[in-house]
Amino acid sequence: MAVRADLTKAAQLTPEQWQWVDSPQAGVSRVMLDRVGDEVAIATSFVRYAKGSTFPTHQHALGEEFLVLEGEFGDEHARYPAGTYVRNPAGTSHAPFSEPGCLIWVKLRQFNLDDQAQFAASLDTAIPAAGRQERLLHEFGTERVREIVAGPGEVLTFGDAGEVEEVLVLEGCLEYEGERLPVWSWLRLPAGEVEQAKVVEAARVFVKTRPVYERD
Repeated sequence: MAVRADLTKAAQLTPEQWQWVDSPQAGVSRVMLDRVGDEVAIATSFVRYAKGSTFPTHQHALGEEFLVLEGEFGDEHARYPAGTYVRNPAGTSHAPFSEPGCLIWVKLRQFNLDDQAQFAASLDTAIPAAGRQERLLHEFGTERVREIVAGPGEVLTFGDAGEVEEVLVLEGCLEYEGERLPVWSWLRLPAGEVEQAKVVEAARVFVKTRPVYERD
């Protein structure tokens, strides 16, 4: 399976364009943003857990990272409320569940295998009435993961890191190429492409470079 698999091309999706697909596990469905592979895949997705749903214990041979967008996600290690960013490096495993239900944004099989940092961080930077602030959440090699908060009228520049770069709108609204990007909109820019977006409503934005690794 290939979904928006050409990383040399820009891609974007807003919530009104979402198409939900059931996973093999009852109560768990997903929106595929980009994907190469079937059930074992290099993938970026929105995943929804229905109330009381579970997922079998599984290993992330090539790493997993996720953002909890709504509700609460849990596993045997901890419970993660909305606004939590989690990294589980290559070789880790867990048995996910969600008692109240949740929506998460997930990336699979996209880690540098030498990056063994495992952590959960809260996105709690206050959004300013004006200006902008940036917080570095993680860095390894050419991968940089940032949280940007900005007031209305600010202009944000993306794609200037020399790698594929992804943007996820967590709060507020951006305007990009004449289109509005509301909450949970996703944008992917190819390496070398630099673009700007204007903050229409005070915003929190998750931004990360995406080094491309060869994967089986």
